[in-house]
Amino acid sequence: MGDFKHTIGLLKALLVRIPLILKTLVLHGIQMSPVTGKQDIRTELTTSIIRSFMTFSAPVDKTQKNSMRDPGIKGPMWVSKVTLPQPEIDVRDAVLRAIDDLRTGDETFDMPELAAVEAEWTGYRSGVGKKTPQPDLSEAEKYRELRKESPSDMTILYFHGGAYFLMDPCTHRVPVAHLSRLTGAPVFSVRYRLAPQNPFPAALVDALTAYLSLIHPPPGALHKPVPANKIVIAGDSAGGNLSLVLLQTLLTLKRASQPICFHGKNVDLELPAGVATISPWCDVTRSMPSIINNAKFDYLEMKAVPSEDPDEPAPFTPLPFPSGAAWPVSPPRVDMFANASMVIHPLVSPLATKPELWKDAPPVFISTGEECLTDEDLILARRMHKAGVPVVAEQFEGMPHCHGLLMISTPSGKRFFQGLSEFCRDAVAGRVAPTGHLTWLGFGLQSTRKIPLEEVSEVDDERADTRMRKSAAWRVREEEALLKEWRAQAKL
Repeated sequence: MGDFKHTIGLLKALLVRIPLILKTLVLHGIQMSPVTGKQDIRTELTTSIIRSFMTFSAPVDKTQKNSMRDPGIKGPMWVSKVTLPQPEIDVRDAVLRAIDDLRTGDETFDMPELAAVEAEWTGYRSGVGKKTPQPDLSEAEKYRELRKESPSDMTILYFHGGAYFLMDPCTHRVPVAHLSRLTGAPVFSVRYRLAPQNPFPAALVDALTAYLSLIHPPPGALHKPVPANKIVIAGDSAGGNLSLVLLQTLLTLKRASQPICFHGKNVDLELPAGVATISPWCDVTRSMPSIINNAKFDYLEMKAVPSEDPDEPAPFTPLPFPSGAAWPVSPPRVDMFANASMVIHPLVSPLATKPELWKDAPPVFISTGEECLTDEDLILARRMHKAGVPVVAEQFEGMPHCHGLLMISTPSGKRFFQGLSEFCRDAVAGRVAPTGHLTWLGFGLQSTRKIPLEEVSEVDDERADTRMRKSAAWRVREEEALLKEWRAQAKL
């Protein structure tokens, strides 16, 4: 009954968008669309329809719940659900040490509680139709079946996107199972804690718990130990952010050479084989020029106000959600994910990381479109390259945020997954070599260019840092005003 109601609701939502669909078709047909020559009709329709759903009419908790609707497990995938036991306080303390080591000022954050971490082992299931349900087996039996069809010694640790407050592993099962099919590897998809209920650094604590659990399985785990050099950390959007900040956490802690007590054993930290990111959210301040300049190609609603000065980032504008059970919080914040003082901390915005701190990182894959996050993605690729990191960077002309996950069967989607899966295999095999360039793929894959990473963005490092600092300062001022008002109300 629930699925039927959901289907009816979706049909109603599409019906009210018929004028939008017709307008898009007409403008595209007469070549008067703002994206003419850069998006085909399928891409433009997909982007326009998704953009029309990016409203802020419902409270955060309701929006969050709707975004996490479980579509069920059916079709060519195996899914085995597990819960990792709550780790010792050492895991949280390790994250706190990394935060402190990378601190640049008076950053503040909420102390996260220790918690068990839920996750889904996901793999490809052959020989079944799109609607074939998963058999009624125990989670252990499902895992064994999954491993039969995903025999690679590689494991992909995956973090879903959703701006740190939306989505879930269940929403990403189809592309994750497809990645498993292409790599032959099982994917460990993590249900990390979401903001605003669990702001930074709760998700990072969960991510570190998941990573350590792969290498050092806790009691009762279904899997055997996975060597760190057989793990690829991957994620899209906010999950790409989490992948990068987990990597920086590991690099920071490894420099300190201090073991962590994990389920009764002192374990040393090891680096993964590689990190693969898909349209990663690298600048939580949302202050790079592409936030505005590429909006016509994207569906993301960044709510930025343009400035006449190209070097002046847009003033901070909070997402206008109505009040609800989850948001706003008390004491107030202007960002759901982190306190304003934290937004340019390296473990919140990877773009704020000094290039030298990426030294000794394993290979990193960055795939982006011509989207709102393009500048931050390409600038980070450039900075990592300067630090000597083997970077594999790809950009798809005219493509929106996470296009490959949304349109798997299109030529650009197939090319995206080809690049992603090849990187994962090469990283584990130790054969990713620095190329020093970005692979730029033109509209319709009709052309390809190699662009030196030093030339991928007109925004140099100094301008990028200045824009982030100004945007962070706006947030701090706004948050201080909210806190002042909140304290005054509390005294009444």
